[in-house]
Amino acid sequence: MSAKSFDMIVIGAGPGGYVAAIRGAQLGLSVAVVEREHLGGICLNWGCIPTKALLRSSEVFHLMHRAKEFGLKADNIGYDLDAVVKRSRGVAKQLSGGIGHLMKKNKVTVFMGQATLPAKGKVSVTTDKGTEELTAKAIVLATGARARELPGLEADGDLVWTYKNALQPPRMPKKLLVIGSGAIGIEFASFYHTLGADTTVVEVMDRILPVEDAEISAFAKKQFVKQGMTIKEKAMVKQLDRGQGKVVAHIEENGKVEKIEFDTVISAVGIVGNVENLGLEGLGVKIDRTHVVTDEFCRTGVDGLYAIGDIAGAPWLAHKASHEGVMVAELIAGNHAHPVKPESIAGCTYCHPQVASVGYTEAKAKELGYDVKVGRFPFIGNGKAIALGEPEGMVKTVFDAKTGELLGAHMVGAEVTEMIQGYVIGRQLETTEEDLMNTVFPHPTLSEMMHESVLDAFGRVIHM
Repeated sequence: MSAKSFDMIVIGAGPGGYVAAIRGAQLGLSVAVVEREHLGGICLNWGCIPTKALLRSSEVFHLMHRAKEFGLKADNIGYDLDAVVKRSRGVAKQLSGGIGHLMKKNKVTVFMGQATLPAKGKVSVTTDKGTEELTAKAIVLATGARARELPGLEADGDLVWTYKNALQPPRMPKKLLVIGSGAIGIEFASFYHTLGADTTVVEVMDRILPVEDAEISAFAKKQFVKQGMTIKEKAMVKQLDRGQGKVVAHIEENGKVEKIEFDTVISAVGIVGNVENLGLEGLGVKIDRTHVVTDEFCRTGVDGLYAIGDIAGAPWLAHKASHEGVMVAELIAGNHAHPVKPESIAGCTYCHPQVASVGYTEAKAKELGYDVKVGRFPFIGNGKAIALGEPEGMVKTVFDAKTGELLGAHMVGAEVTEMIQGYVIGRQLETTEEDLMNTVFPHPTLSEMMHESVLDAFGRVIHM
């Protein structure tokens, strides 16, 4: 066994870990990364990226069906599911390979294997070739999370799928049940429904997309129902009876249990942190409901040990993990760093229509004691949206009536995942309504609705 010493060891090479490693190396630290499966983690290989590739295929398919509206002709429209999946896997592979290149370029040492922490400042890596013992002044846990499995609703890869099965489907579902309506559930529901699966979504909370503003959730639901989806809110899948090529789901809604037959079920009921088998308990790391407890600087309370990304709790988003990775690398290098504020992180869901938001919902702002001004602007009032043939959507903004601070922004409609960034920057720069009103938005763009929504909050809307 050889002892190898580094300034910083990162465990996990997802969007938190690999970014932390790159930033650490840029700051002159000697850095090692330990990864047991794929560089790029779930995000690149089995999450954000391949799902966007699939959803792009379904979006193009949806548009092909609308060809006539645009004065175009398209006959015998169809799809090859294997080819759609193959494209998605190719996109993931290209990016995963790119991470390997970035590690080399930044002189980060990569160990492919399983890590444990036998003692403070020590990492033991089990690889194909045996065990490597590494030491470091600072260790960053970035081990991510996995799909939560509910008793009786466990995936089997055939009738009941996790997100991983749904990304490489053994067949096209005809009658699909999606359990859970967070971003992952709704994205898969949207993808398979667009390709022709008769889709039902069951959500235990009182509305789908429960972290979003209530108005946005309601708008999205209306669109999904219009597309032919069945949405059951305040409902619960009590059990699944698995048979030959079919599953009978017992769905409880309004105190009554209904039995409905499906050929495929996708379970998307949240995540659990990958905290096991690392030796964390022995080091005295606090774990709360599968997540490592940290302070605002991602410190675990154990000297020199940090935790970032999904393992450190909500919001479970790749961009939050990456930002925390940079922050922690700066701290380890002895630099000043700003904590990552959860309410300044945007959430994006790539269903059809898209959903994006940042900051407080209207309800949350009121709950926190703010006197609010709320503005809204519909896609139907925007020239670019009509020209695109995307008149369904809305932009909603929430301001502090006293100071004019932008407290939150919430959107549903075409391309809103790209537009939300304008409000994210606005919040970062501590913008007020006055700044936003005095900004000249280019015409014709969807972004003009962002301007109009602000104007509306203060009784100055032009096009409505």
